[in-house]
Amino acid sequence: MSEVTGPPGATPTRRRQQRAVHGILLLDKPPGISSNRALQVARRALMAAKGGHTGNLDVAATGLLPLCFGEATKVCGFLLDADKRYQAVVRLGVVTASGDAEGEVLARSDDLPGSATAVEEALARLRGPQLQVPPMYSALKRDGQPLYRLARQGIEVEREARPVTIQRLQMLAWERDTVVLDVSCTKGTYIRSLAMSLGEILGCGASLAGLRRLEAGPYDITRAHALELFESGRHPPETLDELLLPIDSALQGFPRVDLDVADRQRVRQGQALSLVGDSSMVGSVRLYGPAGEFLGMGEGDANGQLRPRRLMVTGKDRE
Repeated sequence: MSEVTGPPGATPTRRRQQRAVHGILLLDKPPGISSNRALQVARRALMAAKGGHTGNLDVAATGLLPLCFGEATKVCGFLLDADKRYQAVVRLGVVTASGDAEGEVLARSDDLPGSATAVEEALARLRGPQLQVPPMYSALKRDGQPLYRLARQGIEVEREARPVTIQRLQMLAWERDTVVLDVSCTKGTYIRSLAMSLGEILGCGASLAGLRRLEAGPYDITRAHALELFESGRHPPETLDELLLPIDSALQGFPRVDLDVADRQRVRQGQALSLVGDSSMVGSVRLYGPAGEFLGMGEGDANGQLRPRRLMVTGKDRE
């Protein structure tokens, strides 16, 4: 550890040394902790110099939270844009200020649906492409202020509806005042807004009582690790490195381009390559060197030009 000194007379503090750690960690976030706090716990355990998460989960929510370290932070955007899958518990007949169980109860209703068929008919109206208004209790910002802070002050501002798609909305269980849902959706979908919309259609109001993320892009919860593994302090950082997935595991849906030695060098220098006649290479592609090492992402255009984008720079790539 290194020593950090302060003003004259101050007691020196100890700062943990940080390492260049590159890879993706799948975390099973527990309830009661923010996504950023969970990131910092894992980052400290790994002694990673750089890290970021790939889509905020509410404090009360649980489930899959992919964390990117080092050069993997360059692919965070691809995971942020990826589809997600959730298991949601919706409480019927209870409307809250925040749209979830954490908010003040604003209204209650005993006029609940009398059958699963009524709920299913309401769900059918919520499937597919739609415009969704983000809730006030969200991390979206207005003039630099998160909306949830404004909401806590009793301030409500107009929010622009955003296009989302509910690809899958299946009822797993129903009891008189509770519905359990399996939801697959595009980026930017707010499940609490979906719960509130269900309550509006049924005429009884509703709020989100529980949420667990099951999938994010190519990853699923079965591969995720418990946060307590990183809280214990019993495992050396080098041992925890074994839990990291390779950076390109987040990008398997994109076409792969294998380069020879000369083209690898050109890409490293930021030069465009010619792929005339290969129409499959339009858009984002994965780039690999002759030894199979992942170089980063490229962008192909309709004219057959391939330009490097978001190149990885780890220790072995610096030659």
